[in-house]
Amino acid sequence: MSALPPQNTSSAKIDVSAQEWRLRVDLAAAYRLVALHGWDDLIFTHLTVRLPGPEHHFLINPYGMLFDEITASSLVKIDLAGNKVSESPYEINPAGFTIHSAVHAAREDAQCVMHIHSLNGIAVSAQKDGLLPISQQSLFVLASLGYHGYEGVALNAEEKPRLVADLGNRVFLMLRNHGLLTASATVADAFLAMYIFETACAIQVKALSGHRELISIAAPILAGIQAQAAQVTRGLGGALVWPGLLRKLDRCNPGYDQ
Repeated sequence: MSALPPQNTSSAKIDVSAQEWRLRVDLAAAYRLVALHGWDDLIFTHLTVRLPGPEHHFLINPYGMLFDEITASSLVKIDLAGNKVSESPYEINPAGFTIHSAVHAAREDAQCVMHIHSLNGIAVSAQKDGLLPISQQSLFVLASLGYHGYEGVALNAEEKPRLVADLGNRVFLMLRNHGLLTASATVADAFLAMYIFETACAIQVKALSGHRELISIAAPILAGIQAQAAQVTRGLGGALVWPGLLRKLDRCNPGYDQ
């Protein structure tokens, strides 16, 4: 197997629109934040963002690059058939293409799709009852959660309509025996959703490890949780926390915006 092409370490931006560049910077930052939180699985998961326009082009990670190495200019632009639509020395993960192209083709509102193989997420995805209403974080997820049964490594295009149907118009999808997926209008919202999703799973794993009876949160509280979430975030969602996350990256892992 040939080695990865050398990374683009130049500070010069690639020749794209200002809007595409902003999306590239945010997505590269999200990859590095996934690594910072320990949710990456070496090179084997994927985050994507759909670019403006009727073509449904989207950006995905260069296959073989660690998440904490990814830069805005190294992201690969592809179409819904998996073809590169701009020059890039990098290839893409075919399983990543299958999952993300399915969602981007079906959901105009989901500009950003994130899929991770976090340990806590996979652990809960393998539990028959799925995510339990035992924490405040779990309620935010349960208000918009679907489940998709495991069908093997995501290489079969015939799985796409089933995955899309299981996601529906929801934000969260638990891929059984596989991992977690979020779909939102912005990179910031998709990342915040994933943070809450993984945190809810981590709490559940810890709670179950205590071998004590758990207290479930009452159903009427779940019914009102979305309105409460909007109040807590002042209606801004991920936009409220995203600038702080970028400042953190600038301190501990700069260069994502190259």
